[in-house]
Amino acid sequence: MNIEKILAISGKPGLYELKIQTRTGFVAESLLDGKKITVDLKANVSLLSEISVYTYEAEKPLAEILNSISKKEKNGPAISHKEDPATLAAYFKEILPDYDEERVYGSDIKKIINWYNMLQAKGLVNDEAPKASSKEESVTEEKPKKAKASKS
Repeated sequence: MNIEKILAISGKPGLYELKIQTRTGFVAESLLDGKKITVDLKANVSLLSEISVYTYEAEKPLAEILNSISKKEKNGPAISHKEDPATLAAYFKEILPDYDEERVYGSDIKKIINWYNMLQAKGLVNDEAPKASSKEESVTEEKPKKAKASKS
C-alpha cells in the first residue's frame, strides 16, 4: 500500500491525493468525489505516511496498521467506523494488540478505520509490506553513468 501522496486536511472531510505543488500551496484531489481543491501553505495538512500510532513500546507507522487491517480483511472492507466505541476498540485491539489505550483515543481508532475503508473503496489497499521508496530511489541514483566518448 502506497500512502505517500495521500493527505488528511484539517477541516475537510475525507482523504486527498496530492497532485501538484504550486507557489502558494498545492492542488489535491478528493478520494471521495474526485474534486480538485487548492490548499494554501497555512492549512493544517498531514501526510498519512508520516502518521504513527502509540504503542506501549514505540510508535507504529500508520502504513503498517493499514496493512494489518488489509491482511485481516483479505483486502476487503473493515467494519464500519460508525460502530459503537467498544466494538471499534476491540477490533483495533485485534489489529494492534499493544496500542497505548491511554494515548490512542476512540476518535483516532474511528478515523483510522474510516481512512482504511476509503482507501479500500478506491482500490488503494493491498496486503504487501510498506515499501521503502527512499531506499529504492537511492539505489537507482547510485548507478554509475557512462562517460561520453571524446572525439579525437
